[in-house]
Amino acid sequence: MTDEAVTSPSRRALIGWGGAGLALGAAAAGGTAAALGGGDGDTTRTVADSGAAVPFYGAHQAGIATAVQDRLHFAAFDVTTDDRDALIAMLKEWTKAAARMTQGHSVGGGAVSDLAEAPPDDTGEALGLKASRLTLTIGFGPGLFEDKKGKDRFGLAGRRPKALIDLPAFPGDNLDAARSDGDLCVQACADDPQVAVHAIRNLARIGMGTVAIRWSQLGFGKTSSTTPEAQTPRNMMGFKDGTRNISGTDAAALKKHVWVGGKAGPDWLVGGSYLVARRIRMHIETWDRTSLKEQEDIFGRDKGEGAPYGKQRERDEPNLKAMLPDAHVRLAHPDSNGGARLLRRGYSFTDGTDGLGRLDAGLFFLAYQHDVRDGFVTVQRNLARQDALNEYIQHVGSALFAVPPGVRDKDDWWGRALFS
Repeated sequence: MTDEAVTSPSRRALIGWGGAGLALGAAAAGGTAAALGGGDGDTTRTVADSGAAVPFYGAHQAGIATAVQDRLHFAAFDVTTDDRDALIAMLKEWTKAAARMTQGHSVGGGAVSDLAEAPPDDTGEALGLKASRLTLTIGFGPGLFEDKKGKDRFGLAGRRPKALIDLPAFPGDNLDAARSDGDLCVQACADDPQVAVHAIRNLARIGMGTVAIRWSQLGFGKTSSTTPEAQTPRNMMGFKDGTRNISGTDAAALKKHVWVGGKAGPDWLVGGSYLVARRIRMHIETWDRTSLKEQEDIFGRDKGEGAPYGKQRERDEPNLKAMLPDAHVRLAHPDSNGGARLLRRGYSFTDGTDGLGRLDAGLFFLAYQHDVRDGFVTVQRNLARQDALNEYIQHVGSALFAVPPGVRDKDDWWGRALFS
């Protein structure tokens, strides 16, 4: 990364990961507007520059209501120490590093220094690259408060939020423990994949001896948007995804559905949120042999325009009764779930093959809400029981994290209110 403020898009951000990123990169180059959080996090500013820096400090963490970037590197960490002071020291160092990297600066003394005999402070693979709207969002998992054996390693058991539950088992789940859970998570989003990977790599290096990566996921091709004025992205099944997602500029909806309020508490989490991460494998080969009519019946929208059944335009109000009873849109709609709404920031993934010639591909689902019990759990129970899409997908990884509020200033740090 550079050591100066950055405002222009990098060539890498426009090219992306091969051909898959060309359309999105071209849109960015053409001046597609994006809303970036700033100040207290409730105000936004519009930019058309994929190389710009997103403000790090604010009432809410960036990377939630922020306009969704093109690339993702998500990492879940296990805390490998019982030393509370060592964990706090690491969180302070992580915060300093995150503040610098999100503004396009190198960590500490950078990748090149006069101390040639010592490892550099920064890993260096992002030297010369722009900030690319990098955001880093941290979350705390149930294991930070009490481990699997019931041990309270850091004196935090009494501060565990009631909504930070152990997610129930849903019908059809086939969860891999190696791709689930975690004591901490960091969501790195950027328009340049190397910038996102660089950020996670530096945090993992700083945390060595205190934390270790439990699992991670690379993502491309955002599958939902927090900017309704922009073109709606498509998922790996070819359908537009996130048409009715919560807008990053809709302060009322964010307050009602995303941010933890004073009454919901606890105090240290007010202004934060809850993040559900689910790795959803898609049976791509079976789907690709399914007729167009059946595909559209399953979703409840047409594939070309994205209009709900019986309507003409994508954003027309859907007539749920016109859809089949097991249509995905009908079952996921707030009217079918007591008004529950989620802010989604999912990404597509392809991780090679499964050894049988089938793509290991699908959706890395990320959703923020003010209470998972009447958010994700309510919606997923409905979908898991009835959704026609279940024939073509399977949930294979799962995690839940409490996401603290934003870092207010340079003297603040991730988790300060929790550990105080």
